Amino acid sequence: MKRSLARCFGWFFRNRRTGAITIVQIPNIPLWVFLGASALLSVFDPTGIVDTVLQGAATTAILIWAADELARGVNPWRRVLGAVVMLSQLSRLIGS
Repeated sequence: MKRSLARCFGWFFRNRRTGAITIVQIPNIPLWVFLGASALLSVFDPTGIVDTVLQGAATTAILIWAADELARGVNPWRRVLGAVVMLSQLSRLIGS
């Protein structure tokens, strides 16, 4: 039982390129854009066109990041993470 759990963990989190366990990675450009736009929205609480631009930049960037993870994630965990973020963002957009 312990061995099969370790194999499942390895399969889910093992980087297919390097063989290392990969749960988080250094952010890429779309994720940096999302984090920056989100931080600006949080700190300054803008209104009007600035709010619209920052909201659009954050949403577009996180959708690009999610699509990239879904398509090219280094392991199943990263692909599932991309799918969950994509679905949550799309449901948020559809619901508003």
